[in-house]
Amino acid sequence: MAPGPTRIGLAGLAVMGQNLALNIAEKGFPISVYNRTTSKVDETVERAKAEGNLPVYGFHDPKSFINSIQKPRVVIMLVKAGAPVDQTINTLSAYMEKGDCIIDGGNEWYENTERREKEMTELSLLYLGMGVSGGEEGARNGPSLMPGGSFDAYKHIEDILLKVAAQVPDSGPCVTYIGKGGSGNFVKMVHNGIEYGDMQLISEAYDVLKSAGKLSNDELRAVFSEWNKGELQSFLIEITADIFGIKDDKREGHLVDKVLDKTGMKGTGKWTVQQAAELSVAAPTIASSLDARFLSGLKEERVEASRIFRSSKFDDNLTEHKVNKEKLINDVRQALFASKICSYAQGMNLIRAKSIEKGWGLKLGELARIWKGGCIIRAIFLDRIKKAYDRNPDLANLLVDPEFAKEIIERQSAWRRVVSLAINSGISTPGMSSSLAYFDTYRRERLPANLVQAQRDYFGAHTYERIDVEGSFHTEWFKIAKQSKI
Repeated sequence: MAPGPTRIGLAGLAVMGQNLALNIAEKGFPISVYNRTTSKVDETVERAKAEGNLPVYGFHDPKSFINSIQKPRVVIMLVKAGAPVDQTINTLSAYMEKGDCIIDGGNEWYENTERREKEMTELSLLYLGMGVSGGEEGARNGPSLMPGGSFDAYKHIEDILLKVAAQVPDSGPCVTYIGKGGSGNFVKMVHNGIEYGDMQLISEAYDVLKSAGKLSNDELRAVFSEWNKGELQSFLIEITADIFGIKDDKREGHLVDKVLDKTGMKGTGKWTVQQAAELSVAAPTIASSLDARFLSGLKEERVEASRIFRSSKFDDNLTEHKVNKEKLINDVRQALFASKICSYAQGMNLIRAKSIEKGWGLKLGELARIWKGGCIIRAIFLDRIKKAYDRNPDLANLLVDPEFAKEIIERQSAWRRVVSLAINSGISTPGMSSSLAYFDTYRRERLPANLVQAQRDYFGAHTYERIDVEGSFHTEWFKIAKQSKI
């Protein structure tokens, strides 16, 4: 039992919940914990003892759990998205009073959060949907936090969040009040979409270096470690270098080579691509990373297809082709960086479009700031994104920020060389290729869309606009074409 009321409660003690509870306690806030399966409660309390006698107090029933928290009570839930969240809310809210607050820290669909916030308001309770990024390590030592919903609820817990979040020396704690409604969940969803793009681009860089450059795992480890000292310095590059260094504990060789090439997913990447389509925002890098995961799942079909197409001469190209390793490594680094700019640009444009649609007033520079630490996409490069939006909060696209434009221009040749080499060698680089196509489409004054409009008007009388005269036009293309054939 706690000596007096605790400062906050946490319900849902899977790994993320346990780690966040211990993090909160370690920062000096006594915390009550509850889980439907009571063994998890005892396990968390044991961990708290072992990790420095932290002020974590366990409860086996919801009533005594809620009653142990000081008023106005604040409870964080970390349970699986969907129905389990509604069940947990019902269980807890039965014992809560006017002005108490529930925070959902899971990866929830933003509209569910908006529905729940309305339902809670009718019960005179406050509600927040809070994205939490950083995995179990981040939850324990400092995640990036994206709370959205009731501003009053945020104020109740701000002192805790500021201490619990990752701390970045020059820019502060990785938390900010995101905005109204489901904005916190939406921002976390797009963060995950950007993460999909990042991981896909890194895997393509690996594939090109390994398949065309013939780099060994030890060489790959050295390359990624080196990259992590420069412009690509980031959590994902750092862990990638680590992965190449890990030997298999069951057999000879490196563990990475024994991992089955089928990617799992929880759904946030799919939601991001669906939202991009809904909002008419191009997000081809993120979409291609989702497609790559779908295709990776077709392992048996791919094995069969590899037999059918084994005789194609491109595979011979790979074995015969001699590349200059140093030059290839340098080119791939530049291609990866340029592709990454496109992926983040797409994510930011998506957040902005939703913010406009919903009237959330989201600050893109501030989002880049809170992603600088704690979260999975944390990277030195986010500081430059923040500065780009500081320079111009209404920036149409990251690509046209003067600094980023210069970076892309400098890397363009290397980027094209890598994509060309991959295409000519039969190595698929959907992420890098679609990033390049996005850039090439965006930078062109005139596109072949005029032909598409002409086709639409020909078969469906959809009308078209002209470049030289105002207004909408329709042409009887079919009749004119028919007459000219007579």
